[in-house]
Amino acid sequence: MTDYPIEFEQTAKGGRYFVRMPGEEDSRLTFVRVSETHWIADHTFVPVPWRGEGIAERLVERLVADARTAGAMITPTCWFVADELKRMSPAWDDVWMQ
Repeated sequence: MTDYPIEFEQTAKGGRYFVRMPGEEDSRLTFVRVSETHWIADHTFVPVPWRGEGIAERLVERLVADARTAGAMITPTCWFVADELKRMSPAWDDVWMQ
């Protein structure tokens, strides 16, 4: 598992969590803020050479932690985020808008 730091960038519609990958495109998870308390996680990407290293899982963990802090619920339209929320149920049910 890699230990590269997760960075956050706020966008006009939401935000993105990303990890700068050496010599590759950034790994990322993006979300849209429907409101301050409702976020839609819409995309996750990890470059092929880095898949299986736990990076995408760490991005989802950060999203969940930040949603808890903000008192927000997450609707996943990204299959990976949806699978992680299901896998971590019931521990993450407090932020999962089902």
